Amino acid sequence: MELLDEEHKIYLLDLDNYNFPTLSMMDDDLVAIGGDFHPQRLINAYENGIFPWFIDDYNHIHWFSPNKRMVLKPNEMKVSKSLKKSIKNKGFEIKSNTRFSDVIKQCGQIKRKHEDETWIDDNFIIAYTNLHHLGYAHSIECYLDGELVGGLYGILVHDKIFCGESMFAKVSDASKVAFYYLCKWCEDNNIELIDCQVYNDHLASLGAYEITRNNYFDYLITN
Repeated sequence: MELLDEEHKIYLLDLDNYNFPTLSMMDDDLVAIGGDFHPQRLINAYENGIFPWFIDDYNHIHWFSPNKRMVLKPNEMKVSKSLKKSIKNKGFEIKSNTRFSDVIKQCGQIKRKHEDETWIDDNFIIAYTNLHHLGYAHSIECYLDGELVGGLYGILVHDKIFCGESMFAKVSDASKVAFYYLCKWCEDNNIELIDCQVYNDHLASLGAYEITRNNYFDYLITN
């Protein structure tokens, strides 16, 4: 790795190895650029508290490890009365890992506030679908009358942390229902933490909260 910005500790990744900055080498949220989407590089990234967020106009991947990490313990999800009704009465059917590529494609098509375009381009879709085939990436899917109407996907790290990447909903509450069942799946499989990456109001309403980067690395190290 080459140090590109000494003040902010941003590194240029090598193509011939899959190393990442360690915690002591990090400063800002953006910790590295460059590299590629080789499966081993992606696995190493998540195991070191780092994830790719977007590719710039120069085709450089940008890798992040936020100073404030949004997380949720699976048994601490806030389930509103209206969401309980949706879970019970709307007739949603939940499946996992049956249409992973469709889930990530749908996530890439969702228009989000404060974003001109999605970061989930074909490079991300191919890379994470490869991780799914290797058993690292997982999807929770929400169906209504046989149609895929919501879901989410993410990476399982050390069998203890589920790193959520993105979610989508085509009907009301579909993504929240998928998230509810993700929490149940995590509880059933002794997964201790859901990594939500960075703050947003939607996740906060479900009970997610921010911890420091150091606290997040405590989970990585002890698990």
